[in-house]
Amino acid sequence: MQGYALPLADPLPDRIDLRSDTVTLPSPAMRAAMSAAALGDDVYGEDPTVNELERLAAERVGKEAAVLVVSGTMGNLAAMLAHCQRGQRVILGNESHIYHYEAGGASALGGLIYHPLSTDPNGCIDLAELAEAATTIDDAHFAPPGVICLENTHNRRGGVVLTPDYLAQVRRIANDHSLPVHLDGARIFNAAVALGVPVTDLTRHVDTVMFCLSKGLSAPVGSLVAGPADVIARVRRVRKMLGGGMRQAGVIAAAGIVALTEMVDRLAEDHTNARLLAAGLAELPGIQIDLSKVQTNIVRFTFVHPRLSVEAFLAALRKRGILMGSMSNTSIRAVTHYGIEAAHIEQVVSAAAEILA
Repeated sequence: MQGYALPLADPLPDRIDLRSDTVTLPSPAMRAAMSAAALGDDVYGEDPTVNELERLAAERVGKEAAVLVVSGTMGNLAAMLAHCQRGQRVILGNESHIYHYEAGGASALGGLIYHPLSTDPNGCIDLAELAEAATTIDDAHFAPPGVICLENTHNRRGGVVLTPDYLAQVRRIANDHSLPVHLDGARIFNAAVALGVPVTDLTRHVDTVMFCLSKGLSAPVGSLVAGPADVIARVRRVRKMLGGGMRQAGVIAAAGIVALTEMVDRLAEDHTNARLLAAGLAELPGIQIDLSKVQTNIVRFTFVHPRLSVEAFLAALRKRGILMGSMSNTSIRAVTHYGIEAAHIEQVVSAAAEILA
């Protein structure tokens, strides 16, 4: 491994967990930083480590301000509530994480209406549909649009990347209709690394962006929402409303600072390992993978074996100490992350081949 990677205590642990990059354990540098962090009461704005993380995060993604939140779900919800009034529509993809996996929070807690649009295999919403949905109709029967939400990288589409050109086109539509754009950028640094561009090439086209520290960046907890100072002030207020005001949160923020300063470049290793995994699995009977869609650290594949169900295949892997996740009765997801190396990938492919032989 390259110099920025830290050695594992056990290079081949008993369990190889590919269910998600949320299972990533913090690096030794993070643990040391957490132990030594300067602390204060963050609700009073007095935690110096949190303040430094928020300053650094805003700078990294080219925004005026940022706020630390407990999770990506809280960050997305707080951003939507900061952008919208009750009764307005959240325009988003029908395959988005916000729509599928965030418990309907914008509707349940904020009185917002989800307006899902079709998502293509590249994670994009059709621009013509988007423009139509963004149009305000001068009729009291219809809920007005409030915000456009995008996702980069796109989880349910296998970690594919939205390009700066596509984001710029969405920005133009949003400007035409005076709408803000929020980006669920849980894995935005994966997108930037995959494209080989500064992350600001992706974030400059949106008003607010949420990104996670607790996935590929390997921190144990936490996400950030960044954007204009006035919007982030509203996000901070909503965070408090949701019970997300933390006290000596510098313990968390210290790991986040290490994540942003030491763990971004190593995401390329996760992408390489994901491609190795996809290439190996694609050779096996019953597994179908579009290798062109393996762009970052997520490998999603169709499983259509004549003798084994998805559940049986995953159970057989589990007996061998390998964990993956089921996306449906024909689809499986594996996610590479810090702590997973090429030797683990070889072990996984070998085990899968043995099961399918």
